[in-house]
Amino acid sequence: MEVFSLNKISILLFLLLGTLTTLALGQGTRVGFYSTTCPRVESIVRSAVQSGVRSNPRAGPGLLRMFFHDCFVNGCDASILIDGPSAEKTAVPNVPIRGFEVIDAAKTQLEATCPGVVSCADILALAAVILGGTSWGVPTGRRDGLVSQASDTSNLPAFNDPISVQIRKFSMVFTDQVLGAAVGD
Repeated sequence: MEVFSLNKISILLFLLLGTLTTLALGQGTRVGFYSTTCPRVESIVRSAVQSGVRSNPRAGPGLLRMFFHDCFVNGCDASILIDGPSAEKTAVPNVPIRGFEVIDAAKTQLEATCPGVVSCADILALAAVILGGTSWGVPTGRRDGLVSQASDTSNLPAFNDPISVQIRKFSMVFTDQVLGAAVGD
């Protein structure tokens, strides 16, 4: 029971980080952003996530980790999905992440239904919330990033970092992304 609660807390912290970062970056997110341009976005992402996790149970934790790593590095902009030899996706902390195929499947389905409308950043956020089992409306309207550099992952918290180092890393992200964006830095 304690592990289950710890997992729920971790998921909520990841989602909070993503939400705060997105709000601070002023991308104009709101619940219902796609209500007229792609009203089935959430059901399409939900279907892709459920199918992907049924096919590969390791995809679920991978998607949560992917969302966290994406938001931790320069905000929730889906830059972790960009391919390239020195992109975030190929950086050492991200190599073991599973679930990229789930996001690809959701994007393919969304492009068939509403071409050029839904950002990959929103797909990733919706997937994380769906996995977290939450029932609140997810603010959408994020824009996809165009730059992805493996070197930007150097500050990701590592599993073996002492708690003092992890606190420092989270404080730096909060200060840089949330407070810095709020004052216009």
